[in-house]
Amino acid sequence: MERVGILVVSYGSREAAIVDAFLRSREYKVDLYIADRQRNPFNVKRAKEHVVIPDLNVESIYKFAEKHRDEIDFGIVGPEKPIIEGVRDLIEGNLGIPMICPTKVYALERSKVAQRLLFQEVVPEVNPRFKIFDPKDYKDLSDVKRDLFKWLDELDNKVAVKPDAPAAGKGVGVWGDHFNTRDEIWEHFLANFKVGPVIVEEKIEGEESSFQAFCDGKHIVPLPETRDYKRAFDGDRGPNTGGMGTYKDRGNILPFMRPEDWEKEKRIVERIFERLKGGGSNPNLRGVPFYEAFIHTGKGPMILENNSRPGDPEIIPILPLLKDDFVDICFRIIEGTLTHVDVEEKAAVVVYKVPPKYGGYIDAFPHLVNRSEIGTPVILDEAEGLSAKYGDNIRVYPGSMEIREDGKFYALSSRAVCTLGIADDIQSAREIAMEGIRAIRGGALWNRMDIASREHIERSIRHMEMLRKRI
Repeated sequence: MERVGILVVSYGSREAAIVDAFLRSREYKVDLYIADRQRNPFNVKRAKEHVVIPDLNVESIYKFAEKHRDEIDFGIVGPEKPIIEGVRDLIEGNLGIPMICPTKVYALERSKVAQRLLFQEVVPEVNPRFKIFDPKDYKDLSDVKRDLFKWLDELDNKVAVKPDAPAAGKGVGVWGDHFNTRDEIWEHFLANFKVGPVIVEEKIEGEESSFQAFCDGKHIVPLPETRDYKRAFDGDRGPNTGGMGTYKDRGNILPFMRPEDWEKEKRIVERIFERLKGGGSNPNLRGVPFYEAFIHTGKGPMILENNSRPGDPEIIPILPLLKDDFVDICFRIIEGTLTHVDVEEKAAVVVYKVPPKYGGYIDAFPHLVNRSEIGTPVILDEAEGLSAKYGDNIRVYPGSMEIREDGKFYALSSRAVCTLGIADDIQSAREIAMEGIRAIRGGALWNRMDIASREHIERSIRHMEMLRKRI
């Protein structure tokens, strides 16, 4: 087997899934050089060389890559921060190591304002109505408030308020979910406006999905659709989070979607790609530059935002189902020869378990938190042992978790660990994932109970049927 060295820039469970996909290669002997946000126990055990860079700053990542430049064949980046800060430009430009992620200029995630303006130019028919409020355009807050309220009049207060800068999905506020009065809108708006430009756009009623595609600079290769659970609590209540779980169905679409919805999404992303490609090829777009959040309405999908990296958790249920060797996929991305990937026709469900402060759970449900467990070691043995029952149809991926000198695992402040279930249908996959979640002990961790539940999916289907009937 050919030996290949791979640099992985890691944040959490998404990268543990990437590591797992690499090490399951049938064609290559893989050596992993992992620059990690913490001593992730999954990665520490599997890396040839592992380094902790808590803030994932590009200079430290570069030094790590430089140290191992003769052993690394290519690198891949999961989290958005190093991509936006130009980690590819630095490593590829100075060390000649090919990196699988967009260059700094093509990291569309860096600015929601730039995205909206791009969408308005290329695909205006799927772009919600929006208005940009830039602090540089105002000298007095009273003028800002006047213009904002005038815009709210036009949209009958039904708006989404979004900061220009990336906020891991947590800076967005939506009418009826995060605020219900103009004063609350103003408060949310002002918190973001003090930092930088803010977009206030019409609230679109519908069901959300995540569209992801590999890109080699010449081609985009769409992946099956997934559904993210952004809100913290059951029933889609509570604050936005980085994502509490996700699911995919057997094929390319979700239960509430129609085949023509996915075809339209592909055409939308293809038009954006062609605009950015600007000719025969643009290798600066290499990686997963198009991870689109769509909202499905009675008239079809509308575009909410573009992310410039694999989704967390949305890429997790897809990686284990790739029929193609993931190392080979990466080489084809670098070579510009990736024209398709085969994905096994299975359903998959991911559920995260998180610490008590995450999403404000300890404040919202103080009576449900076992306070004596806070800060205790997290025990994964029983969950990992379920592989004896389910084989490769269950995976356990630690995220915001570290292994300490005592050899035990401890949850940190974000999404601690996820389980992945794979089966022939969504509900069977969900049962496997939830059995794994229940088997994780310690740390006072908690999870949403309705990820991919039959009730939640049926509610989405009924909602879409109602919206289509209106049209």
